[in-house]
Amino acid sequence: MNINKNENSFKNNLYDTNNITSKKIKLFNLKFIHRIFDSVNISLLILIFILSFLSFNSQRKWTSIYKNLLKTRANNNNLIDYISKTEEFYINEIESLNTFKKATPKDLIYLDKQITQNKNNYLNKKIKYIKDGLKDSKYQKGY
Repeated sequence: MNINKNENSFKNNLYDTNNITSKKIKLFNLKFIHRIFDSVNISLLILIFILSFLSFNSQRKWTSIYKNLLKTRANNNNLIDYISKTEEFYINEIESLNTFKKATPKDLIYLDKQITQNKNNYLNKKIKYIKDGLKDSKYQKGY
């Protein structure tokens, strides 16, 4: 009976050690799995943080591009208005060309005009200059 008791105690002792080691292994595996999940969570948080900054940056760039597009569209609309007014002006000019009568040689009036040549010498120019100066009071009489 002593042998049987020893065998049972040995089995119980072996079972207890196996049970303790299995608990330690389970605990180690559980801690290891928790570490893996923690590292995955931290890496996901870092990834979300980086991607949020990238999205804010791209949103800022898109906003500035959109503002430039709005300004360009406004300028384009103004140019279209100017172009339409110019086209309207030129169309009216072309239409008004049809209302004018084309001139013929019979319509022209020829006048005889005598061409006069001014022959001024140096002395006449100076006398005229002095006369004009006296009229404009450039040269005033003294006391």
